[in-house]
Amino acid sequence: MALMFARNARNFIKNGYFPTDEATLEGIIAMLRPGPGPCRLLDPCCGEGSALADVRHGLHQHSAAQEAPAIEALGIEFDRERAWHAKQCLDRVIHADMHDVIVKPRSIGLMFLNPPYGYGVSDNANRSAADAEAGKAERLERTFLRKCTPYIAYGGIMVYIVPHYALDDEIRAHLARNYDDVRVFMAPERRFRQCVVIGRRRKAGNATRAVQELLARAQASEDQAPGLSTDFVDAPYVIPAAEEADCDFHAVRIDADQLAHELDRYRSALLWEGLENHFRQTAGACRPPLRELTPWHLALSLAAGQVSGRFRSADGREFLLKGDTFKQKQRTVVTEFNDKGEASQVITLLDRFVPVINAIEFTPDHRLGQIVKIA
Repeated sequence: MALMFARNARNFIKNGYFPTDEATLEGIIAMLRPGPGPCRLLDPCCGEGSALADVRHGLHQHSAAQEAPAIEALGIEFDRERAWHAKQCLDRVIHADMHDVIVKPRSIGLMFLNPPYGYGVSDNANRSAADAEAGKAERLERTFLRKCTPYIAYGGIMVYIVPHYALDDEIRAHLARNYDDVRVFMAPERRFRQCVVIGRRRKAGNATRAVQELLARAQASEDQAPGLSTDFVDAPYVIPAAEEADCDFHAVRIDADQLAHELDRYRSALLWEGLENHFRQTAGACRPPLRELTPWHLALSLAAGQVSGRFRSADGREFLLKGDTFKQKQRTVVTEFNDKGEASQVITLLDRFVPVINAIEFTPDHRLGQIVKIA
């Protein structure tokens, strides 16, 4: 069922977006295994969601457990149409720019990163070709890599799909400083001259020379890296379990459609669904007291706010009553002198609870609507 999405993804090819092909996905899945506990995947450029859905499907098939492991698939997509399609096949998808999304650091077990290729938009975009070459913005492959690395847990896996010629000095140094067990393969689909870099995140340290040389050879020529296939005989990359059941994953700004979608998704947990059950009062009139209330009982009733309702006095006036109690601080100062004439003061602060009855005049005359306070 998951591969069906990859075939349908060809309908979404526009605005420079090309989904990961099936052969490349099969080779990537062959290198991955789910860990013993629930794990979390993130595709920050998920498109219509088919690639990450295929990866999750493959991890379920490769699981050694009798029951399918709990795998949470998260996605971020800038294009509205593709984002809403991805919401149908991934657990949570945010329609937003990746830079406007909050992701908890070190909360992701597998980062599936196939970023946009080329240079970002800079202020020099309208300059001449020579000037633009000298002042062009950073490559998007590098921008997305730097942004996504902190999201991966230590021991988590990075799958990085970029053109092999984009592995410049800064990208190679970043990968060598932050990842162990790095391998690079040429993708079966050669249309975009892509390579697949896979590694396990570690604490940042000195750049490993062997990793830099490996990546430099892959950048120099397509023939310097082996082809990606499903025959992966080395130890697989095991995705670590998520340390927390939930993580911060939300947009800084959210549009009305996504807000409505989230409210509908969590409708059962909203207060308004159970408002009537939570605040429904027992039908019928309150039972009268068994005997006349003493001043002490009246004070307690006032303090509890139970003295309320419509009241008619003996002379025919009508009021709407509401009882209340407020706290009043009473301060006393006592000055004392000893035998030597030295003075000392004792300050006492006393809290007094004062009952108050507020009433609205309901008598149909000139007093109608007046506020009456009975202290």
